[in-house]
Amino acid sequence: MGAIILILIVSFAVLLLMNAPIAIAIAGSSLLAILANGGDAGYTVAQRMANGIDSFPLLAIPFFIFSGYLMGRGGLARRLIDFASVLVGRLPGGLGYVNTFTCMLFGSISGSAAAAVSSVGGFMIPEMNRKGYNREFNVAVTATAATTGLLIPPSNCMIVYSVAAGSVSIAAMFMAGILPGILVGLAIMIVAGIIAIRNGYGKIDVDAIATTKTEQRVHPLMVCWSAVPSLLLIIIIIGGILKGVFTATEAAAVAVAYAFILSVLIYREIPWRELPDICLQTGLTTAVVMLLIGASSAMSWIMTVANIPQTVSNALLGLSENPYIVLLTINAMLLVVGTFMDMTPALLIFTPILLPVANKLGISDIHFGIIMIANLCIGLCTPPVGTCLFIGCGVGKTTIAKVTRHALPFFVGMIIALMLITYIPWFSTVIPRMCGLIK
Repeated sequence: MGAIILILIVSFAVLLLMNAPIAIAIAGSSLLAILANGGDAGYTVAQRMANGIDSFPLLAIPFFIFSGYLMGRGGLARRLIDFASVLVGRLPGGLGYVNTFTCMLFGSISGSAAAAVSSVGGFMIPEMNRKGYNREFNVAVTATAATTGLLIPPSNCMIVYSVAAGSVSIAAMFMAGILPGILVGLAIMIVAGIIAIRNGYGKIDVDAIATTKTEQRVHPLMVCWSAVPSLLLIIIIIGGILKGVFTATEAAAVAVAYAFILSVLIYREIPWRELPDICLQTGLTTAVVMLLIGASSAMSWIMTVANIPQTVSNALLGLSENPYIVLLTINAMLLVVGTFMDMTPALLIFTPILLPVANKLGISDIHFGIIMIANLCIGLCTPPVGTCLFIGCGVGKTTIAKVTRHALPFFVGMIIALMLITYIPWFSTVIPRMCGLIK
């Protein structure tokens, strides 16, 4: 079994160094490991990939992706920006707060960090540039703040974790992520505020942002009122799940219908002729996600055959029986994993390995899931594979090297929030307990 583990790790690392797509690296290394085990590699990998995506809860992912595209193009992001500017836009360095708060709102509605970076960043980064904020600082704020939407429900990665964990309630995961998501957002806001005040950013930013000169004369209450239909989506989704009106998968379909009505029929910012292109983009993104899930399922299977979960569990528990030390070790390991692996395969591969360790330490499945997601969110904005960082640099027309230096203080803030989430379970469990989803 040692040879299988070595082949799996070495081949995966080599494929990554060859710049192979992450899904190909995962599937290819799994194929080689199964060959070394003497099995029918082609048939086994294909079977495990098919079984990996044969899950009803995963049907929610394409619906949430579709609703995210509709919201991004349908004017919802702009209305949320105006709403956030009314609340926090007048504070010193206010555009940093507006950017973060809007990413939290939009990410929670769309369930996608990448959509938040492109939709919110597409307006906020140029606006912050125009108001005298540093370009790389603006990209760093957007890239890090966008990840909060993966903690605040609804969230695709929570669905993936629930599937990987086996018996974890998606509704409980949704509720568990609310306070941790807000905590990470506040940490980013504090860092942004300190940097903005120290560098004198936003001194001329005395008026709330608006997208047109006409909107600048609109009363703040009217700006807030225009954002109400967008914000209602969160209430409809979460309320419907908690009341048992629909499941998480059905809630994703409701999100599509609601986003369609707002974007196409009420706001009329998406012409009918653009819908086929949005459907195509949804299909392409869904295909990538499902390929990652399928490939990760194959790797997870061969790792189980090689007894890796038991080996890792014994190693971690042999290191220390102190939960604080073990959790610190797990966090350090996941921070490294997040730098070179996307969140979806990381959750699918490492949840079966690390969750038994957490359970032996008395940590609940819900709390550990939030720890993993909060941890891996940091990897989305760190090089070399940070999706949010890449998209943000593209929108901001700058380089990763320049942005990374400005993003370091935000990483520190996110890690501090991660430590609070890790060692204070109350943040993750209080709302699910109040809702009767956990004991």
